[in-house]
Amino acid sequence: MIYKFKNYTPVVHESSFVHPLAAVTGNVIIGKNCYVGPGAAVRGDWGQIILEDGVNVQENCTVHMFPGKSITLKESAHVGHGAIIHGANLGKNCLIGMNTVIMDDAEIGDECIIGAMSFVKAETKIPYRSLVVGNPAKVIRGITDEMIAWKTKGTQLYQKLPADCHESLREVEPLREVPENMKMQDDVYKTLRETFKK
Repeated sequence: MIYKFKNYTPVVHESSFVHPLAAVTGNVIIGKNCYVGPGAAVRGDWGQIILEDGVNVQENCTVHMFPGKSITLKESAHVGHGAIIHGANLGKNCLIGMNTVIMDDAEIGDECIIGAMSFVKAETKIPYRSLVVGNPAKVIRGITDEMIAWKTKGTQLYQKLPADCHESLREVEPLREVPENMKMQDDVYKTLRETFKK
């Protein structure tokens, strides 16, 4: 659902995919190869929200801000299921874990990983390539090249997802029986722990 609000109509690049069960409102600019999942709300009613190229905002996320603020989710930012970004700016190629809350005027540096269910307080500045966890969130160490390579591969799956959705996502009636020839999807990505298991 794309909504005009007070003469602001969202701008969505044709290569991106906004799920019909998401809500994008007002002064929102969505770049190339972005994915906005079902249940997500990207509300540019009180300020501008920019999703640069390759950003994904997954299912049940909220992106909003206080009046008069504007925020940017920079290229390849990856916002996990259920996260809330309220008036914060996200750096390039960062990962925001599931159900994380990032508050107003926080700045997440490029290539940071914020662990699931973390709470980043207002005005927190997270430096480049930091691993952050907890409530309140704290930097626990730096990010290795191997970790950022793992994150980047996961984000690339989401950058391919808009084209896949445009090509094959359709509303249908459910099947009543499992087809005999039904196969599992390919194992194309592993958890961080599986990836670096010795």
